Amino acid sequence: MHIVAFIVAFAIFVFGFWLFGLAFSATSLMAPIFIGGILCVSVAMAIPFHLVRD
Repeated sequence: MHIVAFIVAFAIFVFGFWLFGLAFSATSLMAPIFIGGILCVSVAMAIPFHLVRD
């Protein structure tokens, strides 16, 4: 189960960084895309911190 949680968290983390880059190349809706990236990275960090406790 820890491996699945890691893969999901890593995928969300990479997607958040992709959103960061997309926000600077977008012509509109820059702020919501960037905030979405921040939220994705936050959720990706919360998964191992809170859901995969030993």
